[in-house]
Amino acid sequence: MKVIIHGGFFSESATNQETKKAKQDALAEIVTKAHQFLASHTALETVVYAVSLLEDNELFNAGIGSQIQSDGKVRLSAALMDGHTQKFSGVINLEDVKNPIAVAQQLLDYDDRVLSGEGALTFARSNGFDYFNPITEQRQAEYQAKINQQGRKGTVGCVALDAEGNLAAATSTGGKGFEIPCRVSDSATVAGNFANNFAGISCTGVGEDIVSGALAAKIVTRVTDGFTLQAACDKSFTELKPFDGFAGVIGITTAGEIYHCDSHPYMVWASFDVNLQVFN
Repeated sequence: MKVIIHGGFFSESATNQETKKAKQDALAEIVTKAHQFLASHTALETVVYAVSLLEDNELFNAGIGSQIQSDGKVRLSAALMDGHTQKFSGVINLEDVKNPIAVAQQLLDYDDRVLSGEGALTFARSNGFDYFNPITEQRQAEYQAKINQQGRKGTVGCVALDAEGNLAAATSTGGKGFEIPCRVSDSATVAGNFANNFAGISCTGVGEDIVSGALAAKIVTRVTDGFTLQAACDKSFTELKPFDGFAGVIGITTAGEIYHCDSHPYMVWASFDVNLQVFN
């Protein structure tokens, strides 16, 4: 049983030791809880659980910590993929809901599994997801000062391998801040979140770069075709270089290989295999 999580890119971690320590502690606590949860739950249930905890922590750019778009609204995107069934579900630009990853989980049982905007909100309300305002005082202050997209390229995600050998991946984001309203990120696409019976990948970074590189699906396809996870990541990241793609990934294979990499410094992540590891 293995689990790895990420908390996006945070350039301030290089200089603000208090912020860095808070994020390290949060990641350590969440990945430890996720590993404990995994002992009695599936990989699919675990990635939803872990990402929900990340969405509920305002240190990270998802759920409560989300960035505000240029029209003053928060719109959330999240996705989930079950490597065993190879079903993908997601929500795009969902407003006024606390945990978009939980809404994505509900959609796994439907034929129409990716919803956006008003349709996503209608579905959420009809399935018991109450109104929630995710804007924190800090994010509002950043928005008013027009500084909230400086160095905060981020998402949260989790990949898990359960005791039955099944993989799942989940990703959630609050956007990049000051984007055109309803801009679509990578997080609720197969470029940003993908899993099958061979590997699971969750991405973070600049969504447009990740989509241009078809990153998560490409890495998983290469593992399926016989690459090691590290080799698949390294080759795929080489292909981002011509356009200076800004991305980071976490992943696990069904064989138990666990790996993370990024094209720029300070992706924050934590993993739990036999031991806890935290880095940013």
